This record gives sequence, structure tokens and C-alpha cells, in this order.
Amino acid sequence: MKIRILGSGTSSGVPRIGNDWGECDPSEPRNRRTRASAIVEHEGTRILIDTSPDMREQLLAADIDTLDAVIWTHDHADHCHGIDDLRQVFHAMGEPVKGFARPATLAALDARFTYAFHGRHGYPSTIVAEPLPDRLTIGGIDIRVTDQPHGSISATGLRFEADGVAIGYATDFNVMTDEMMTLYQDLDIWVVDALRRWPHPSHPELAAVLDWVGILRPARTALIHMDNTMDYATLVGELPAGVEPGYDGLVLGR
Repeated sequence: MKIRILGSGTSSGVPRIGNDWGECDPSEPRNRRTRASAIVEHEGTRILIDTSPDMREQLLAADIDTLDAVIWTHDHADHCHGIDDLRQVFHAMGEPVKGFARPATLAALDARFTYAFHGRHGYPSTIVAEPLPDRLTIGGIDIRVTDQPHGSISATGLRFEADGVAIGYATDFNVMTDEMMTLYQDLDIWVVDALRRWPHPSHPELAAVLDWVGILRPARTALIHMDNTMDYATLVGELPAGVEPGYDGLVLGR
């Protein structure tokens, strides 16, 4: 099993509009970050995490046109507003894409993108969706789920297991609950939100993430959802062993 980071950036991406690179070196390709998303793969099964506004370019770069499922972590625009591009996946597969989300997230997506779930004006639905349970299996991948505090809402934390490999994906949260600590124990790979170096009301700062890494001790950790203050080379020079800045296109696992 492996995970490919499709997008490693925060809601504004890097650079921000206006070619605002902040503290990031524009000559380092790994500093160019699209909005957060990932693909988990195992023996031909592909699960997409979130449909970012950059999804079309992300799937083109990964040479992916079929999916076994999509899991939405929450309904914020940077995690779901690429949903229209699932229409081309629908055409490639010849059937609707399976989607999963927690009930509140699914209700919000259904209201905002009714046509995608139910069709309209002669166009068929491109997604068939159902509520995401606490545990499910897709292909040979066992998935466990928890709800993560994310400011005034909840986002979904995910753990994927197959063939003795465990991958955790934790984006968009600001509190580490006991349930999250349990979910993210004994990971081979932890892909985790680390927005910036100073506190934010709905995302973790770097120091907090490194504290959790010290407690949870995943074998390998990749940081995502980073803004334009998080320069790749600077992070490489200061992060502890086993922790690295993620970047668009990074593949972890085997």
C-alpha cells in the first residue's frame, strides 16, 4: 500500500495569487503547492481523499482516471470544490464514482452540488454517495475513521491498513483528542497537517505536530497543508529524523 500526496498546500496554495511566495524559495519546485488531497493505492484499488479545486491537474500529473472511491474529510472549499472534475472520471469508468463522507459533510455537499449527486436537465448523476461509517473496507484496504475538531466544525481523520502497512491521514484539525491518539498509534506513515510555525484557530502549528510525533512515533511523517511561510529546504534542515515536508507528487509506502 502507498499514498501519493496530490496536493500539499493550504487553502490559498503556494504561491498565493500575485506570485506571493512568502518565505518559500520560488526556484525550489517542491515549494509549489496545490490544495490538499491524496490518493491511497493497494493492488489496483484507488481511494481519493478530497476533491480539491486543483484536482484536474493533480489527477493528470498522477496519470489517474479511475477511482474506487472518494472520501471527503469535510466541506470546506479547498477540499471539495473540484468535485465537478469527477464527471470526467465518471466518463472514463462508465459508472458513477462512489463517495463517502460523514453525514453532516455529505448533506452539505449534496445541497451545494445537487446536480453531481442527482443529475439535472438530462445529465446523469456522476456520484453515488453514502454516509461514511467508523469502519469500512474498500478492495483490500481496511479504513478506520474518527472525527477531528476543526474550529467550529469537524473534519474526518483516516487510517488505512493493508498487508501489514498502516497509513494515517490527518488534515484540518486543531485539537488532538484521545480518539485521534488511538487512531494514529503504530503507523508506518503519518501524513499530517502542519500549516505554519505559529498558532492558528483551526489548524495545528509545527511545534504541536512535532510534539505529537514524539508521542505517537510513526515510522515516517510527511507534513502537508503548509502555507507560504514553510520553505521546503529550510524545513529539511531543521526537522528531526523521520519527519519531512511533503510535496505535490511525493509517494510514500510500498
